Amino acid sequence: MATVHLRIGDLVWGKLGRYPPWPGKVVSPPKDLKKPRGKKCFFVKFFGTEDHAWIKVEQLKPYHPHKEEMIKINKGKRFQQAVDAVEEYLKKAKGKDQSHSDDKSKSDKGRKAAKPMKIIEEDDEDAFKGGSSDKPVKDDPHFHHFLLSQSEKPASSMEPITKRLKIIEEDTRSTSIQAADSTAINGSITPTDKRIGFLGLGLMGSGVVSNLLKMGHVVTVWNRTAEKCDLFIQEGARLGRTPAEVVSMCDITFSCVSDPKAARDLVLGPSGVLQGIRPGKCYVEMSTVDPETITELSQVITSRGGRFLEAPVSGSQQLSNDGMLVIVAAGDRSVYEDCSSCFQAMGKTSFFIGEAGNAARMMLILNMVQGSFMATIAEGLTLAQATGQSQQTFLDILCQGQMASTFVDQKCQNILQGNFKPDYYLKHIQKDLRLAISMGDSVNHPTPMAAAANEVYKRAKALDQSDNDMSAVYRAYIH
Repeated sequence: MATVHLRIGDLVWGKLGRYPPWPGKVVSPPKDLKKPRGKKCFFVKFFGTEDHAWIKVEQLKPYHPHKEEMIKINKGKRFQQAVDAVEEYLKKAKGKDQSHSDDKSKSDKGRKAAKPMKIIEEDDEDAFKGGSSDKPVKDDPHFHHFLLSQSEKPASSMEPITKRLKIIEEDTRSTSIQAADSTAINGSITPTDKRIGFLGLGLMGSGVVSNLLKMGHVVTVWNRTAEKCDLFIQEGARLGRTPAEVVSMCDITFSCVSDPKAARDLVLGPSGVLQGIRPGKCYVEMSTVDPETITELSQVITSRGGRFLEAPVSGSQQLSNDGMLVIVAAGDRSVYEDCSSCFQAMGKTSFFIGEAGNAARMMLILNMVQGSFMATIAEGLTLAQATGQSQQTFLDILCQGQMASTFVDQKCQNILQGNFKPDYYLKHIQKDLRLAISMGDSVNHPTPMAAAANEVYKRAKALDQSDNDMSAVYRAYIH
């Protein structure tokens, strides 16, 4: 973008990296927030959210001259909400100006006119919130990542758009560490000086390791199929010959494998994790497993003086690659805090929810809902076809209603295109449904919807769809 001359109060379009331009206003930065070194920057507060960031001057355009251009190239509900917030802000500003003018005409007749009042006020917070409590932009994967949360007190010194932590304590006693900007933009987070190990380079693990390396972490990797390590060695990772060796070499070791049996074998098997555990060593189990497995692993790790944290992730291969996972952690709180830079690198948000086992329970519930929802969507698509309705029209209508989401749109489009390349394995979502149903049984809680969905996934597995994406459950309805 061309260089422009700006001042405090100007409305602008601000662009950062590969993300679309977004409406904002140039404001004064907090007194203890230093301007980044190098190119000229302005501190911009964005509409439709409570976020702000340093933006380079060449990445800014005046709002009004470029409004039509930006509206044409940017679409989406959240973007429109942000533009609406600007218009509401301007309307309020105009009203204030008119009010001041009316007062002036009544009280200042015959007197020398005062200096014009400044219309745009720095403390007009409502416009930036978009008049909405749902904070639309914060939920947008294009935007959530790269903005510094307004509610966070800035440090005395900060690199441009530094990825920092926002700790949220609630009555539920859960804690959230939220990454305020994208890991993929400028690598500005400060990596821990602890040595990191990672076991398991599947769909999820590969993206996690790649982002850890991009953010400057020292990572040692191991995978059952050793060839999968080669790419990461080229990117700067070190190679561990066994799980035990990785744990002995590293301060914090993560693992991400397919199911409870694989998780147990990795820890308890020959040359396994347990053989490398020494007092103070940290082990973080990221696999989605049942709470009983987590309890067992926690006990054996801590019995050797190790420190244990479970941290399963909600997301997909694409979200893992993008550093946009949601991490749900439980266990040793101090390990969670030691992992902060790692969680920032791999995800947009992480939650700490108490004692070991809680994260497994929460993740199974989340995946139960997701798996059941996917099966219902597939059922709707096939019923539309069976009754002579256009599947594309069904999707178009669905994506304009209350259930509209990136998940629905992407999964349905892939189904209509016959693309079932795995983003989250069908066999894994079926495993999660099975474990969630079992968990319900253990507390005598009915799970009839999940049970019905589980049967459909089992049918899909019988049709050889296990290694396809979870959306391949569609094929259970057409065969």
